[in-house]
Amino acid sequence: MNDKKKLDRRGFLGFATWAIGGIIGAGFGIPAIAYIIAPAMRKEEEQEWIRLGSASKVELGTPTLFKTKIEKQTGWITNEEEVSVYVLTENGRDFVAMSNICTHLGCRVRWISDQDVFFCPCHNAGFAKNGDVASGPPPRPLDQYQVKEEDGQLFVLGG
Repeated sequence: MNDKKKLDRRGFLGFATWAIGGIIGAGFGIPAIAYIIAPAMRKEEEQEWIRLGSASKVELGTPTLFKTKIEKQTGWITNEEEVSVYVLTENGRDFVAMSNICTHLGCRVRWISDQDVFFCPCHNAGFAKNGDVASGPPPRPLDQYQVKEEDGQLFVLGG
């Protein structure tokens, strides 16, 4: 008697069904898993230089607000954010870029030129022209950005 089992028609069709199902499952499953895992495997993005605008827009001794939009990608979701930065220069060559977000609770500050102060309306906080705390509860000065000028355009390092 022969110990080898013969593969009958029913066995072959069962095997073929499982094999085709496995191939189809792998065809859908592998890309789906890669789509889910890929954002976590990506290395942290390096900061980029963000173009603000013309350096000639900044008046000597007066903080000037620049607004620009940037795209940020978190995982596979892309969001567009508006970045607002105050830029100050005293000599037209050296620039200081400061955030317009209060370091107390994250409210937006605005420059009040007749009082020579950045004012935060939430808790009457005040910041000096250079961003240092002048009054109120903020724990630290306004955040500053690294800034550079190229071909008459201002850039801040962010991202």
